[in-house]
Amino acid sequence: MLTATQVQQARDRAAEMLAAAGMAITPSERAVIEVVDFGLDDLEHLGVEMVVYVNTDRVCAKELMLFPHQTCAEHRHPPFAGTPGKEETFRVRKGVVYLHVEGGEPTPNPQAHPVRAERGVYTATREIVLHPGEQFTVPPNTKHWFQGGPDGAIVSEFSTQSRDDLDIFTDPEISRTPVHTA
Repeated sequence: MLTATQVQQARDRAAEMLAAAGMAITPSERAVIEVVDFGLDDLEHLGVEMVVYVNTDRVCAKELMLFPHQTCAEHRHPPFAGTPGKEETFRVRKGVVYLHVEGGEPTPNPQAHPVRAERGVYTATREIVLHPGEQFTVPPNTKHWFQGGPDGAIVSEFSTQSRDDLDIFTDPEISRTPVHTA
């Protein structure tokens, strides 16, 4: 579990990334930047920081910040409440993102190299390299994971309703409980 100091440091670092990219957030948004370490206490390598702008029963918009080579673990968004599951579009604002999705031909020499890969918890092998201004839409219930490039990344996410509590992770040791404490 991350300490309150570690959470605040990650929030500050994520807010500095946004500011350096000329992306303004309010003081109240800065105070609640979500810091996700998946319960594995290795935030530098495995996690994501996010600002949630809106999340209704129809739409969701978030800003995702990835530290250099930080990975958002493989997961999928299953069907729920009569929906096919969350559909999300990732649009890179700054940096490079290595997005991996299931389906299609495996990438022979991927650029992303996530921690814990030796455990077989990354099965989506098609790598899509996204640069600023590029985007990709992940269909509902599709396994995917992504990693920031050498300078980290900022990614805008636009999606249908987000129910992070329902996400199914390939790695059975992962917990998606968000950290909200300061």
